[in-house]
Amino acid sequence: MTDQQPQSTLRESLGPNNTVESNIPENVTWIDDAFYIKHTRFGLFTSILKEPLGAHFLTGATEDGVTNMTRWHLKCLQDGTLHLYTRVVNSGVVSGKL
Repeated sequence: MTDQQPQSTLRESLGPNNTVESNIPENVTWIDDAFYIKHTRFGLFTSILKEPLGAHFLTGATEDGVTNMTRWHLKCLQDGTLHLYTRVVNSGVVSGKL
């Protein structure tokens, strides 16, 4: 008997309210022809996807960290193994009447 987990999708990774970059510079350097890194006004780094174009993906404190984790996350999505590394700790839903 195998324990089948549903395959994670890019849409699930982006979430329901994903930010989309409206101004992509012409001279941007695409990493692995899949994303580029943007330095934000708050001093963080965000990966911006090529497909879907302009979708904000991961944000972190260092450019190298965001580059490495974006590559890893995209590879896990491609291989169908992301579910092996993720879990929901809390749904964030408040039940009952407030």
